Amino acid sequence: MTTTVITHIGELVTNAPDAHDLLGTIRDAALVVDGTTVAWVGAAVDAPDADQMVDAGGRALLPGFVDSHSHLVFAGDRGEEFAARMAGRPYAAGGIRTTVAATQAATDEQLTSHVARLVAEMRRQGTTTLEIKSGYGLTVQDEARSLAVARQFTEETTFLGAHVVPDGTTPEEYVALVTGPMLEACAPHARWIDAFCEVGAFDEDQARAVLVAGRAAGLKGRLHANQLGEGPGVRLGVELGLTAVDHCTHLSDADVAALADSGTIATLLPGVEFSTRQPYPDARALLDAGVRVALATDCNPGSCFTSSIPLCIALAVREMGMTPAEALHAATATAAAALERSDVGRLVPGARADLVMLDAPSHLHLAYRPGVPLVAGTWVGGRPV
Repeated sequence: MTTTVITHIGELVTNAPDAHDLLGTIRDAALVVDGTTVAWVGAAVDAPDADQMVDAGGRALLPGFVDSHSHLVFAGDRGEEFAARMAGRPYAAGGIRTTVAATQAATDEQLTSHVARLVAEMRRQGTTTLEIKSGYGLTVQDEARSLAVARQFTEETTFLGAHVVPDGTTPEEYVALVTGPMLEACAPHARWIDAFCEVGAFDEDQARAVLVAGRAAGLKGRLHANQLGEGPGVRLGVELGLTAVDHCTHLSDADVAALADSGTIATLLPGVEFSTRQPYPDARALLDAGVRVALATDCNPGSCFTSSIPLCIALAVREMGMTPAEALHAATATAAAALERSDVGRLVPGARADLVMLDAPSHLHLAYRPGVPLVAGTWVGGRPV
């Protein structure tokens, strides 16, 4: 296989777990790619020979961003809903049903084309690994085809039939459908199962039934929890030993303690609070308590239509009390852990060569220069995209 050395790297972020600092930074660095994997990292003066050379010109090189929470399979537009929120209307879960109708009416080709556009948009902003949920089909056929579309773009697919209860049925009837025929149809296309445990969506017992059924079908669990207010979702996630609970906007002291005493990751989605004018999660309190914190976009047509991890990093630093290093680590290494992935989110020998080169000398510019298109290049599996 062809080897490539990227040299004259001003700042190389490795996220090596045994490093002297959180990000495992190396100054004046080089990195060697062998095929699809990282073969060597170190000081540029010590770099081995390779078949090809890329001169970074003093730019920063980072692990590719890992977006562990997105809803890309949908049709329709909810821009008017966003405008109404900005004029004072509060956000509620019911707007999801607007997207459900449009998604059910769309063809597979239309859904695939839309997802492809959004994935390309993410790649241009440095995202190299992403999770995609269903959740806008809400019928057996539409949930299964949504996951089949998503699986064309990522192995990290999540069955979210328990997004909201559709019109014309009761919560009890719908949970029976989700945990029965819908799960059977969707499990072959999914790695994960999720539920929206929130007022206006699914209560604690209903969410537990969905997650337990998913586990029995071989799917790993994650959960939307405590987005709109305090509730049982976070502690349910800890009780079930879920890999991650997402949102975590409204937490009690007991919720924070439960997370700190568990292995469950709190995935924060600051783009949602930006787009809904809700209070931001207190990332500082979580980190100080010893909770592992990840960042993701929650890209979706209703509460947060951004695909930009750099924006989420900047918001986490400005609004949630994270340092630039903590925010970058949360969007790479910890986000990878939220998907139970050890091959991405870091640049160490043996890791997949997913790289982001910034048109900047260090990672600090992600928060220092918000809104600026700083990604100069993205590699997935050693190949430029």
